[in-house]
Amino acid sequence: MTVSVKGAELFTSTCGQGPPCLVLCSLGTKAHERQTPAQLSDRLKLVYVDLRGSGRSTGDPADLTFDVLAEDLESVRRALGAPRIAVFGHSILGALAVEYGRRCPESVSHVITAGTPPSGDMARLSARSAAFFEQDASEERKRILRDNLAKLPPGAPPGQAMFAQTPMRFFDARFDAAPLFAEAELRPQFFAHLLGTLAPSYDITADPGSLRVPLFIALGRYDYTVPHVLWDGIAETLPDATLHLFEESGHQPFFEEPGRFAAAVAAWMDRKR
Repeated sequence: MTVSVKGAELFTSTCGQGPPCLVLCSLGTKAHERQTPAQLSDRLKLVYVDLRGSGRSTGDPADLTFDVLAEDLESVRRALGAPRIAVFGHSILGALAVEYGRRCPESVSHVITAGTPPSGDMARLSARSAAFFEQDASEERKRILRDNLAKLPPGAPPGQAMFAQTPMRFFDARFDAAPLFAEAELRPQFFAHLLGTLAPSYDITADPGSLRVPLFIALGRYDYTVPHVLWDGIAETLPDATLHLFEESGHQPFFEEPGRFAAAVAAWMDRKR
């Protein structure tokens, strides 16, 4: 399904059955579909949405603000004929899921995030990430990272550099992540806007009273890109937040522990009807 919005056409794909849940996508829907646990699609109708200016959607990503995002996702919700809808975002896309829920609490039933930081200050996140890795990671994990980075050619593209960072991103420090991102559609302009403009204006502790939608925060014990310690003392200050730490996961607990992730989300959604 393609949904027409002001200034863009949003590409979506759907799988599963049950109550609808928007899955926010930035690399084309295929890469996101490949990593989502089948157990989740047994419970939910997953509607993957390429955000404007990303994947197969059209539009200028520079037009994307949190308000425009909410309007875009509301158009998708209406096209689905759903009076209320859940939303799921991974990594910094979780911040967009939060901001949609903040703006449209009457339309959004649940917000699910995974590997999402509490704020979008990228410089602070990078510093905390490096410090936590140095403090917490095993010597073997550190050695694998050093070896991977040493093998990178000068001027390596972002994707290749990301795969070298597997020891910071996955429970299995030697995991080959490249197949997960086959068919990914990288749009540099979108990511420049997302990380340079949108992310810095996100802080989950800003106006916590406006977070009226139940929030599920999934974090990986071995995620060194968004360390779980960033959330220390924060979830408890939010009106309705549930934090779940996955002990055998890095940055993508929904992929590394699919059964546990789907079961935890399903149990939480049952409690938060």
